[in-house]
Amino acid sequence: MAAFLAAARRLSGILRPLNSLATLASNSSCSAPLVSGLSIRHINHGQMAITCPRKPLASANNLSYGQPASLFNRIAPLLPSHLQPPARTVTYFSWRSGKRKTVKAVVYRFLRLHCGLWLRRRAGYKKKLWKKSPQRKKRLREHVFCNRTQSKLLDKMTTSFWKRRNWYVNDPYLKYHDRTNL
Repeated sequence: MAAFLAAARRLSGILRPLNSLATLASNSSCSAPLVSGLSIRHINHGQMAITCPRKPLASANNLSYGQPASLFNRIAPLLPSHLQPPARTVTYFSWRSGKRKTVKAVVYRFLRLHCGLWLRRRAGYKKKLWKKSPQRKKRLREHVFCNRTQSKLLDKMTTSFWKRRNWYVNDPYLKYHDRTNL
């Protein structure tokens, strides 16, 4: 464990907030849950003293390297969004009704046919169109079917309300809702 702590102190950047977590992990009587270093959550040193019955092995001054404990919390909004994982998780039990909830991003971006297939737009259909050829722009405008793995995942992210049959006036997808003549 001492070798791990020494290696973690040598590394800079994202491992710096993890030093407090490594100290927590080495303390056997501490029952604080460990949080991933890539997530936004950060345990500051005031919380460590509350959650751990014993003193931490290292002092708070050594862990923060002369910087305040809330530095990571202050720079987290400045990190690029591609470093932060998207939060489109399914709610299994809602607080108010106790029921499963639909991920609204799925409803906005995809269309479910009654036969279970999902339709989507091609990726990048509205990005940097000035540099794409007319053939490529035409190809990006068309709708495509999702594969089986994606369709199963999208079914898990929606409730039965979105899987029911809908009858729209002048529905352009009417002949695609039922798979016939296969």
